[in-house]
Amino acid sequence: MTLPILLLPGIGGSGPGHWQSHWERTDPDMTRFAPSDWDRPELADWCEALDRAVGTLDRPPILVAHSLACLLVAHWAAARGTPVAGAMLVAVPDPAGPAFPDEARSFAQVPEQPLRFPSLIVVSANDPYGTVDYSERRARQWGSRLIALGPLGHINAGSNLGDWPEGRDILTSFRAEIEGKGT
Repeated sequence: MTLPILLLPGIGGSGPGHWQSHWERTDPDMTRFAPSDWDRPELADWCEALDRAVGTLDRPPILVAHSLACLLVAHWAAARGTPVAGAMLVAVPDPAGPAFPDEARSFAQVPEQPLRFPSLIVVSANDPYGTVDYSERRARQWGSRLIALGPLGHINAGSNLGDWPEGRDILTSFRAEIEGKGT
């Protein structure tokens, strides 16, 4: 039995051209969490939305987070005991970086302790929101494996990835690893 996938978009909710939206439209095992406001994120609200979304599933999911939602996963994991099977964290933003949005400041004090579930960070060589060095540091802190890709920008709709087949392949492999361990 395959594990459910819970999609966690960043600010703006990953519009129709984003790979997360493509995946959700074509895979019935994927659902999306829904905070109160995609454009003015508040950490407490996003954590509660993630609690609700995980609570509706019959098995611990694999979280597939993009951008700000990667920081959400770290905050949520540090504060909650809810089980998840794993997390694929794509385009982790650096809260100290010049491009980090002011409206997301409630996420800025990112926990550094290891995540208590398998995790994988996917980083682009030219992400304006977070450098490869930043993602490498987070991978060490969180106990995450790191996959560094070529220049894909912020790995979002603006990167023109469409369905992002390479990302699907990464998720398929990660999911198989987790399911093979009997999670």
